[in-house]
Amino acid sequence: MPGHVAFVLKGWPRLSETFIAQEILALEQRGLKIRIVSLRHPTTGDRHAIHDAVRAPVTWLPEYLHEEPGRTWRAWQRARKLPGYAFARRHWLADLRRDLTRNRVRRFGQACVVATEIAPGVDHLHAHFLHTPASVTRYAAMMTGLPWSASAHARDIYTTPRRELADKISDCRWLVTCTATNRDWLESLVPGRRVSLVYHGIDQARWPSPDRPPSNRDGSNPDDPVRLVTVGRPVEKKGYGTLLAALALLPRDLHWHLTHAGDGPLLPSLVETASRSGLDRRITWLGARRQDEILDVLQNGDLFVLAPVIARDGDRDGLPNVLLEAQSQALAVVTTDVSAVGELVSDGVNGCLVPPGDAPALASRLCRLVRSPQLRDRLGRAGEDRVRTDFSMERGIDRLVDLFASNGVACE
Repeated sequence: MPGHVAFVLKGWPRLSETFIAQEILALEQRGLKIRIVSLRHPTTGDRHAIHDAVRAPVTWLPEYLHEEPGRTWRAWQRARKLPGYAFARRHWLADLRRDLTRNRVRRFGQACVVATEIAPGVDHLHAHFLHTPASVTRYAAMMTGLPWSASAHARDIYTTPRRELADKISDCRWLVTCTATNRDWLESLVPGRRVSLVYHGIDQARWPSPDRPPSNRDGSNPDDPVRLVTVGRPVEKKGYGTLLAALALLPRDLHWHLTHAGDGPLLPSLVETASRSGLDRRITWLGARRQDEILDVLQNGDLFVLAPVIARDGDRDGLPNVLLEAQSQALAVVTTDVSAVGELVSDGVNGCLVPPGDAPALASRLCRLVRSPQLRDRLGRAGEDRVRTDFSMERGIDRLVDLFASNGVACE
């Protein structure tokens, strides 16, 4: 019989996590019955069309326990009567001794709500991200005895203490991650534990092949500059400081214009840095944009650039989905050889790779590609072929369907 799965997420809907919405929608279309559980309330009213296409009901947990004290108290009172509550409490207290924070207390309170409000109507719990969502899911699974699984991504893997990661990897029924680099790291933490590789991929229908002639812009015409595009949250790991430094090194007689889409905490400082460097007239900051608007930005670009780095706290991208999206539009990409980017981009074959944090190397590659429309076209076409051949969403959805079915949660 078809079962019900509760997907425990950091937030819903989130403009920066369309890969999760894409996955949920595709699984729904395969017949999986899903309920969404969000640890946070949305911070903006903006939504992608794909969010509206998802039919799963959504439950928002108390984001801060003191904001919904009655709900939290009632959940705790009911949770204490569950057969696995004492077991979950022992594990939570052990975690709390290592991580004496309000956030750790909040996770347990949210888990009580999941265990008493959500779990009675589902057969399986699934967490996206191995940090906070997996903690809440793990405690709730202990209380109820339900099986649980998880999807690991990037920040959650590289900023969570190893012992906590190992505990979660050992406890969950199964685990998937979105890059081979991530898989190898996670398997090294618990020898003998198999982690499945499931690339996010792209939905071919939502990212159709572009219908436009190759651009012949070469940076020589000030009235028709080469159109650079970048998409990403302005946070440290995206490397926008390196990108601005590289752009400042480009020859003055090279004509280009950069369009950035995305919103995040570092945006004001990046705008200020660009202004101080004399780049403000050459950059358009669009802020957050819907997926259909991102598609339009990519389709009007000549060259895509993203310069991710490893942040000081260890945070990093896995394989940025926007690289797949850019390549699906036959855009040549210039990016950095960090984390799992090399699993998609082969230098000089279907894109260009430079060392992370190396502004002169990035500037050199950008200069070459701005001046070489034929090279951009060749790399862009090779990139699109790579994405559409090896990074289709359907392959990953097939694997997830099999994993849920192997644990008793079948699609209709």
